[in-house]
Amino acid sequence: MKIIKIGWDFFQNEILGMQWLNRLIGNLLDTCGLDTNDKIGRSIQFFFYDTIKIMVLLGVLILLISYIQSYFPPERTKKILGRFHGIRANIIAALLGTVTPFCSCSSIPLFIGFTSAGLPLGVTFSFLISSPMVDLGSLVLLMSIFGWKVAITYVIFGLIIAVAGGTLIQKWHLDNYVEEFIRNGSSIDVIQEELHFKDRIKYAWGQVVSTAKKVFLYVLVGVAIGAFIHNWIPENFIVGVLGTGNPLGVIIATVAGIPMYADIFGTIPIAEALLAKGAQLGVVLSFMMGVTTLSLPSMIMLRKAVKSKLLVIFIAICTTGIILVGYFFNAIQYLLV
Repeated sequence: MKIIKIGWDFFQNEILGMQWLNRLIGNLLDTCGLDTNDKIGRSIQFFFYDTIKIMVLLGVLILLISYIQSYFPPERTKKILGRFHGIRANIIAALLGTVTPFCSCSSIPLFIGFTSAGLPLGVTFSFLISSPMVDLGSLVLLMSIFGWKVAITYVIFGLIIAVAGGTLIQKWHLDNYVEEFIRNGSSIDVIQEELHFKDRIKYAWGQVVSTAKKVFLYVLVGVAIGAFIHNWIPENFIVGVLGTGNPLGVIIATVAGIPMYADIFGTIPIAEALLAKGAQLGVVLSFMMGVTTLSLPSMIMLRKAVKSKLLVIFIAICTTGIILVGYFFNAIQYLLV
């Protein structure tokens, strides 16, 4: 058992966490005459380490996930979802959302396509909630920062929010609040070519390059914010606002995340820095969920597809679910970290 624990710790710290890279960068900066024990040196070390680590993990994860995704083009996904009914359909839709694009804005066109094709509205909303909030990439990245217990629990509760949200929207019969051009739309079945291994690898590599170009700026901004929080904001300030002493910390973090636009890769360094400064685990994860699921740009895009009432209901369901999950994580934090 001890050997297994040692092996897992090595995998989490040195492979996923890439602590060897942090040490290497620190040594290089020291060799260049920069003191990594002061704020400026620590900030520069944090910036280079987290940027390189996230982009390397990003490339590997997108390659693997996009290869899996090549088996689930929109038409095939639609047919799979069409075979299920009731809550089982919501569960399958939420699970399929884990192998689709990494941000909410890129998930909305798929949501529109599925809705136009006649899939139940609740099912398509389960997909829409799950796709940006929970993906295989977030599982691995969260493991690299917070450990496997936090990562798995985060994914499970993200899926619960997606299934519960889609189920509620279906039960409330809100189809008339989808814009008419979508309800009256149609989907043309396109015969999908059977891709060979080389074709799938080529597709996956194209997704790596495309996604890296889209998220690189957000990763840089996120890492810069994380470095600033980590080294320049006093710990007692973070603890006072987002620590155990403030029962409203989860709500503040969720609302603060909404105006931002980033995916899981851009929020990870900010979350890492907040947790290191004493923010509660539930507060940090609520912030991440709020940014990835309820970002202002994606809500503006979604408003083009649904009417205001449905948009407000969607936001209310997601916000309530995220806040409840945040308080739950705060309550069990001592069991997970």
